Amino acid sequence: MTSPPQLNVLLVTKGHPFRKEPFFSVFDRNPEIVYTHVEQPAAQALFNPQAAEPYDAIVLYDMPGIRFGGEGGGMAYDDPPDWYRAGLLELLEQGKGMFFLHHAMCGWPRWDEYAEIVGGRFLFEPGPTRGEPVASSGYRLNVKHRIDVVDPDHPLAQGVEPFEILDEVYLAEIFEDDIHPVLRSDYPASQEHFYDPAQAIRGEMDQREGWSHPTGSGLMAWVKSYANSPIAYFAAGDCPSAYKNAGFQRVVANGIRWVASAEAHAWARAGGVKAS
Repeated sequence: MTSPPQLNVLLVTKGHPFRKEPFFSVFDRNPEIVYTHVEQPAAQALFNPQAAEPYDAIVLYDMPGIRFGGEGGGMAYDDPPDWYRAGLLELLEQGKGMFFLHHAMCGWPRWDEYAEIVGGRFLFEPGPTRGEPVASSGYRLNVKHRIDVVDPDHPLAQGVEPFEILDEVYLAEIFEDDIHPVLRSDYPASQEHFYDPAQAIRGEMDQREGWSHPTGSGLMAWVKSYANSPIAYFAAGDCPSAYKNAGFQRVVANGIRWVASAEAHAWARAGGVKAS
């Protein structure tokens, strides 16, 4: 019996520091794929139907639209170029599958539609989300927690048993009315267990004085559709301890396979009411 052809994957990075060799090893050891790695901002030129045609799926581990070291030690924000924005939306109308990892949900904070594509948003500083002012999100580094399966029937969870992982966790804005949950953390999703990134980017790490954030859901992975594209997001993946975790590697492989599948594309075209 012959093996199915390998999936051709576009892997996009840059905007947030990471350990390159252990991260890329997650993809190097996946026999189901071949991948092309392109950094931002050069990758923006590939986000249109013509340039992205060779790729079966796009994996985003980038953080575009944000620059550290802005005025007063905060962040500086950029708007996406009009041509990039138009090309990405055309790609989503066409139905290209996309898999967002960890800090990719921080991208383009001045472009609200980007958060709708991902299904949530991490904010380094207080700002508007869905037309309402919200607090900066929460972070906690080097947390040992368990990831549990919410929907064992979804392909994203295929072969995944509850697993422990040492990684960063987020307390972020998640659009629960617009996603299908697949994985959840057992780490308490309340503000006393997280720190304020607005203070961290000004040099005060692991602080929360004066910061307040509503309790979250603890969701770690979900799927959704946008236009005609299947979308998956997985919040894990900050550091080498996560990259080498077998559960993390399994979810990443599942996510790539799912967003590239005919089943996921049919589901997205049908509106993605219930994931299958």
